[in-house]
Amino acid sequence: MQRVRFRDPSGSVRVGEWTDDGVVFSTQRYDVDEVTILPPTEPSKIVCVGLNYADHAEETDSEIPERPLLFLKAPNTLAAHGDTIALPDKERIDHEAELGVVIGEQCRNVPAEKAEEVIAGYTCVNDLSNRDDQRQEQNWVRGKSFDNAAPVGPYVAAPESVPDDAAIELRKNGEVQQESTIDNLIFSVPELIEEITKLVTLERGDVVATGTTSGVSPISDGDTIEVEVEGVGTLRNEFVANEFTGEVEQDFMPDQ
Repeated sequence: MQRVRFRDPSGSVRVGEWTDDGVVFSTQRYDVDEVTILPPTEPSKIVCVGLNYADHAEETDSEIPERPLLFLKAPNTLAAHGDTIALPDKERIDHEAELGVVIGEQCRNVPAEKAEEVIAGYTCVNDLSNRDDQRQEQNWVRGKSFDNAAPVGPYVAAPESVPDDAAIELRKNGEVQQESTIDNLIFSVPELIEEITKLVTLERGDVVATGTTSGVSPISDGDTIEVEVEGVGTLRNEFVANEFTGEVEQDFMPDQ
C-alpha cells in the first residue's frame, strides 16, 4: 500500500491510498489533479545523515565518518510533491536525493536487528542545501533548515515494496544528475536507527533521511527536480527565484 496525505476538494485533510487510478479514501476515488497532495507524514523532526555514500564524501573532499554524521531539519522545512518552491536569495542551493525512512512508533534504544519493527515505510526526500551559509556555520541551521528545505513524498510506500538494493535517481529538467542504489549506503538503515535512538527518541511520523550520493549540483530559477526511489515513486518539484526584495512594515507589541 502507498499511503498518501491529501486535501480533498472540500478542504478536508485525508489519508488514503495512491493507486494507478488516482487517490482513494474510503469509497471515494479522486483524480490526482482534483486534490492537493500534502507531505505524507507530519514529523516532529527530520533526522538527516551526512556523507553516507563514499562517492559523495569524495566529491566534497571529505573523509568517510567513523560514525553517522547527524543533523536535524525542523518541521518548517517540509514541502510536498508538486509544490513550487521559492529559492532563498543565495548563491548556491543544491539538490540531494535521499531515501527517507518513516518511523511508525515512538522508539528509543532500538537494536539494529529490530529496526524493521519501528519502520512504517519509505518515501523520497530532497535534502535542499544552502551552501553559502552551510560553509560558514557549524550547526547548519541556515544551511539546512530554511523554509521548504525538505520536499518529501509523494507517499509512504510499505517496507516490502522497496528492494534492499533499490535504485535512487535524481533528474534535473529530465537529465540524470544523481544515481546509485541504497545498498551503497555506508551505514545501513538498521545501523542508522540504532545509532540515532541511542540518544534521540524517534516519534511516530518522524523521518530519517539516509544521505545522498554524488552528483549534487545547484538549482536555478525554472528548474524541475525529480527524485525517484525504486519501489517508492517519484517526488517532483518546480523551483522559482524568490524575487521579493522589498521591506515588510509591521507593527508589533513587545511582550508585557
